[in-house]
Amino acid sequence: MTRSRRIGCVLLPFAAGYYLSYLFRTINALIAADLTAELGLSAADLGLLTSVYFLVFAAAQIPCGILLDRHGPRTLLSGLLLLASAGALLFALADTLLGLLLGRVLIGAGVALALMGGFKAIVLWFPPERLALTNGWFVMLGALGAVTATAPAELLIAAVGWRGLFAVLGALSALAALIIVGIVPDQDRKPTPSKRGQPGLLAIYGERRFWRLAPLSALGIGTSWSLQGLWTAPWLRDVDGLDRPAVVAILSLMAIVVSASGLGLGLAANHVRRLGGKTEHVLLGTVGLSLSAQLALLFELPVPRPLAWSAIAAAGAATVLSYAILADYYPKEISGRANAALNLLHVGGAFALQSLMGLILQQWPADAGHYPVAAHKSAMGVVLAFQCLGLAWFCLPARRRNRTQAWVDVGAAAVHVAATPAPSPTGSAGGRPLLVRNGTAAWLPRDAASFNSKRWPRLPSLPPQSGAKHRAKTPAAGRPICRTSATR
Repeated sequence: MTRSRRIGCVLLPFAAGYYLSYLFRTINALIAADLTAELGLSAADLGLLTSVYFLVFAAAQIPCGILLDRHGPRTLLSGLLLLASAGALLFALADTLLGLLLGRVLIGAGVALALMGGFKAIVLWFPPERLALTNGWFVMLGALGAVTATAPAELLIAAVGWRGLFAVLGALSALAALIIVGIVPDQDRKPTPSKRGQPGLLAIYGERRFWRLAPLSALGIGTSWSLQGLWTAPWLRDVDGLDRPAVVAILSLMAIVVSASGLGLGLAANHVRRLGGKTEHVLLGTVGLSLSAQLALLFELPVPRPLAWSAIAAAGAATVLSYAILADYYPKEISGRANAALNLLHVGGAFALQSLMGLILQQWPADAGHYPVAAHKSAMGVVLAFQCLGLAWFCLPARRRNRTQAWVDVGAAAVHVAATPAPSPTGSAGGRPLLVRNGTAAWLPRDAASFNSKRWPRLPSLPPQSGAKHRAKTPAAGRPICRTSATR
């Protein structure tokens, strides 16, 4: 498949689905005042109504991830977008909180595959060396939905009302489903790989490297989604005292920033990797910048408010980095499950944080729908504390990882040598196997069992192979190797 066909028949159709997902996720920030005025919703009601999207989204991640690996993204995403279309129409017709919740549930289920399906399609049809950059383009195009959910949607609401807006979104969802099923090519039919040796969801959740990444990614991205999707507008109105046009202007800026950040973070990750760095470093910097902005808002530091909210919005595009990191961890045959495992935490975290902020605000009495400054700061302070814990967890094991990295770098050599005892029981080493790394000899533990204990990293086993072939794969290849009499 040519590059232009990959873009036109794969990237753009799936980006259209993610565009609608982002629009549905953030539109409640714009219509919150209208819902409150027409239906008399409280802050807790608004928090539940907006965050139930994330709850259903999270519940669908695991089954959708498994189906995605089995059947591919084309059929699944087109069918689910039709479900989102029905949910948007139900939301437009609802007159009670229950009706709004049911519509929001269908919308959340219908767009649950939009992000994962796009990333899965990119893994299937784009070369591995272009994944981070292509992910960046995908997120940038999809995040234009957040741009649409500000000033353009405000113009449409002024013309047809929020109910008419959701009727239009229902029609667009059905159109996107038809486009995907009509022009996206069928998945390449290759022999189904054996499932032996491929980790399942429980194995993915049991890996240490996954849980080092997951808390920081889920809390940092989830906070950005929950603020941009709902609570930024009340903060700007109640804490900063801005009127509706000024609030819409800030929300529009945040949407533009998150869209541009998708591509910008992809380019940054590409550049850092070429220089020998890691995508994890870019993720750490992005979330750290968002934390600094939240601190500036919380303590009223002299930082321009548009700049602070832009930094928070940029963290919402860090999925570009998180899923690129997972692509390095797992083969593409199980990329759907791996992405689902992390995306479940992203949307679950957004649901929990968004609902939590609503419950905290509810502890203060409201004045015509407005809450005191102390209520907003308390809610943001709690969320900020959770993010700091995630950051600390991410940084905590760095020293231990550096200490053991020398063993991980020579994983194949270590397992091969550890599993093969020295032929001769004599010698100063007492028959222990010899590991040679960078020209330096080091004696490993006496048996493979102790090598695989908690003191040493777990490494994959390899089939027996000749010493010459084995040495060619180690970092010590091409260097003189000294052997003792115990290993001859």
